[in-house]
Amino acid sequence: MRAALPYWRLSGFYFFYFALLGATAPYWALYLAELGFSAARIGELLAIPMLMRCLAPNLWGWLADRSGQRLLIVRLGALATLLSLALIFVSQQFFWLALVMALHAFFWHAVLPQFEALTLAHLQERPELYSRLRLWGSVGFIVSVVGLGYLLQWLPLRHYPWLLLLIMAGILLASLWVPDVRQTVAAARAASGFLQQLRAPGVLLFYLAVALMQLSHGPYYTFISLYLEGLGYSRGLIGQLWALGVVAEILLFLAMLPILARVTLRQLLLLSLLLAALRWQVLAWWADQLALLLFSQLLHAATFGCFHAAAIHFIQRHFAAGQQGQGQALYATLSGIGGALGALYAGYAWTVLGASWTFALASLAALLAFLLLAWRLPVDR
Repeated sequence: MRAALPYWRLSGFYFFYFALLGATAPYWALYLAELGFSAARIGELLAIPMLMRCLAPNLWGWLADRSGQRLLIVRLGALATLLSLALIFVSQQFFWLALVMALHAFFWHAVLPQFEALTLAHLQERPELYSRLRLWGSVGFIVSVVGLGYLLQWLPLRHYPWLLLLIMAGILLASLWVPDVRQTVAAARAASGFLQQLRAPGVLLFYLAVALMQLSHGPYYTFISLYLEGLGYSRGLIGQLWALGVVAEILLFLAMLPILARVTLRQLLLLSLLLAALRWQVLAWWADQLALLLFSQLLHAATFGCFHAAAIHFIQRHFAAGQQGQGQALYATLSGIGGALGALYAGYAWTVLGASWTFALASLAALLAFLLLAWRLPVDR
C-alpha cells in the first residue's frame, strides 16, 4: 500500500527555498552596487556561492547516502545558512562579505540536493509527479521577486539583508514540517556503485552539458537587473520581467506529465540548450525592445524549467535509491562550477567587451553543450 504523499509539506519547502533564490538572483548585484563595488568585484563575490557548490554538495551527498539522514542534513543546513548570513551585519567590506558568502553557501548547498533526493523517495514509483511539487518553488520565486521589486523601490537597499533572513527563517520552519523517509539497508549499500554508474553511456556527458548550461546563465543571473536598469527599465518592471520567466516555467512544469509521455529526455535536453542559445542572443542585441525582451523571458520555461525537470528525471533514472544523494549533489556541483565560471567571466567581460558580447559568448556556451549532446548522448535517453 502506498504511503500518502505529503504534497503540501514538500511544496511548502520548495516555496520558501526558491523564494530565497528570487530574493537573491535579481537583487544581490543591486545591493553590492549600492555598497560601491565594481562590476568585476560583484562578479567575484557572486561567483563564491557557485564555487562552494563545487565542494559542499558532494560532501553532504556522500554523508547523506552513507548515513541515510537526509532530512537532518536539510534541517541543519537551513539553520546554519540562517546563522551564517546574519554575519553580514558585522561588516560590508569585500573580504568579510566574501567570507560570509562562502560560509553561508557551504551550508545552503547542503540543502537542495538532499531535499530533491528526499522528494523522489517520497514519490517512489511516481517520479512523474515531481514537476507538480517543484512548481511551488517557482510560485515562491514569483512572490519574492515581484514583492521585493516593488518593496525596494521605496525601501532603502540597506534593509535588503533583513529580508533575506526573513525568507531563510521560512526555509528552516518549512524543513521542520517535512516528514522523513527511512532509507533501507539495501539502498544504502547501493551507494557503493555510484562511480561505476557514472561511466554508463552518456552520464558524464550529461554532467558536462549541465556545467555549460549554467555557465551560459552567468551574465543573466549576475547582471541582468543592472543591465535592464541601465536600459531604462524600472525596478518594478524588472521584477515583473523576472516573474514572467517564472510564470512560463510554472506552465512548463504543469505540462511536464504529458510532455514526458511523448518526448524523450534527450530531446528535451537538446531543445532546452538550443533555446538557451537563442535567448542569450536576443538579450545581447535586442533587450532594449520590450516585445523581444518579453519573448526572451518566456524562454526561461526552456532554459531553466524544461532543462531542470529533464535533468532531475535523468538522474532519477540513472542512479539507484542509495546513489540519489550523490547524483543530485554532482548535479549541484557541476551547476556550481558552470555558474561560478559564468559569473567570473561575466564580471570581467562586462567591463572589457560590454554587455552584448558577454551575452553572445553565453550563447556560444549553450550551443556547444547542444552540439556535444547531439553528437554523443544515446538516442534512447
